[in-house]
Amino acid sequence: MSYIKTLTLTFLLTLAFFAHAQPSELAPELAVFKPYLGTWQADFKVADNKPKIQDVGIWERALNGQAIHTKHSINEGEYGGESMIFWDREQQSLVFYYFTTAGFYTKGTMKVLSPTQFVAYETVTGSKEGITKVKSISDYKDGEFIVSTSYLKKGEWTKPEKRIYTRSDKQVIFK
Repeated sequence: MSYIKTLTLTFLLTLAFFAHAQPSELAPELAVFKPYLGTWQADFKVADNKPKIQDVGIWERALNGQAIHTKHSINEGEYGGESMIFWDREQQSLVFYYFTTAGFYTKGTMKVLSPTQFVAYETVTGSKEGITKVKSISDYKDGEFIVSTSYLKKGEWTKPEKRIYTRSDKQVIFK
């Protein structure tokens, strides 16, 4: 009987150690992203005669909770990108950089609108499509998040595109 007690105690202490050794806390300025952590997918709405488009992304705690690292891939590596989101003390703002497999990158700021909603403003560098700015609003509701995105392309804002992301077990794939 003492063998089972010792084994149980060892197991509980090991669990406690790993729970403590891998904290999941985020810097207070990043709290809005806590429900976004994990893996997601969205199946874009496309015309019947167009190929399907699926975006798979993962949001992770990074740098001891001082940043959020995201990465995503569309259609298993056809396109993808990675970003780091962090609190810039000097600017007193959430700042991020996004780097893509298409050879362009963006730098942006985010403003928290509510405990589960934020807006992102991006300046694009190197887009071959003529996109110079991006504005997106993300809102986490009922276990999914909705993103509405507009692009400043060749001097005109596009109509917002809406995508709904749900939890996924798929992998982000880069070629």
